[in-house]
Amino acid sequence: MQTVARERDAGARTVRGGSVGRRIAVVVAGAAVLVAASALSTAVGSRNIPSDVVLGALTGSGSDLSAATVVLDSRLPRTVIGLLAGVALGVSGALMQGVTRNPLADPGILGVTAGAAFAVAVAVAVLRISDASGYVWFAFGGALAGAVVVYLVGASGRGGASPARLTLAGLALGAVLSGVVSAMLLADPDGFTAMRAWESGSLEGRGWDGVAAVWPFLLVGLALAAVVSVSLNAVVLGDDLAAALGAHVGRTRVLAVIAVALLAGGATAVAGPIAFVGLMIPHVARRLVGPDQRWIVAVSVVAGPILLLGADVVGRVVLRPGELPAGIVTACIGAPVLIALARRQRALGL
Repeated sequence: MQTVARERDAGARTVRGGSVGRRIAVVVAGAAVLVAASALSTAVGSRNIPSDVVLGALTGSGSDLSAATVVLDSRLPRTVIGLLAGVALGVSGALMQGVTRNPLADPGILGVTAGAAFAVAVAVAVLRISDASGYVWFAFGGALAGAVVVYLVGASGRGGASPARLTLAGLALGAVLSGVVSAMLLADPDGFTAMRAWESGSLEGRGWDGVAAVWPFLLVGLALAAVVSVSLNAVVLGDDLAAALGAHVGRTRVLAVIAVALLAGGATAVAGPIAFVGLMIPHVARRLVGPDQRWIVAVSVVAGPILLLGADVVGRVVLRPGELPAGIVTACIGAPVLIALARRQRALGL
């Protein structure tokens, strides 16, 4: 009992790192940056529109109907989708890293995004479903199946589900499913025309229908994440100590998997398979507010969309008048980050 008490005190000291005031300041500053990123996403595009014209379109006082159409029907829903997908990917990455105690966990790396993308591709190929409201359920089912398969493969054999084995299993499953999706695209190019931009992780051309299809599911996923984050501080200390501290490890894992499936599946359905956002954001949050999982999740809510909207804005301006999908920009940033994390000794556990 004395040993458990000492470990409980050590765990409590671990999760207290940093003052509450400093953490609140980080969240408030992140919210301010997010507002600026949202405004930039609405104002910047492949077409040059003066800021006063953009403001007039948003307030309904502008006289340029063409500009108003671009802003209200293209840029504004694109920004909202970037907000929703960024929040979903950032929070799902934080949950995955906390529950698996794997700092390399990410919906894209551990097969969740690949499973959702494969399920959506099957829905489009077999059932000819072409809008997010139709294939969103396939995305959720594929995300859940991908997470379960990766965990079962990574946990098989001696040693259990280590971070390295889970990462390798996720990368292998992602490679297989991505290859199958690519083959389906090549076999039926006409039927998959609408999926080509989606498959690269682009926010362009989604419209308000995509927002309406996924926001209820993302809201439920965020609510589950808020509930689960209370127990994550105990879970990251190990199953035995978490149980000694009174945490329900099994229930926490089940709720976390459901939340990840809702968040990552919804983000994939509306924005396509975007990788590395869920990998990078929790590490940034951990550096800013310490190891307390509740604050990591809170910071991920604002930091995830900042990264995704920033990547989308960069993609709009680097190839003018063309565009580079946001998923490619995040991959260019995230791949070196993954290599750097894998080379660090501390990448073996949280």
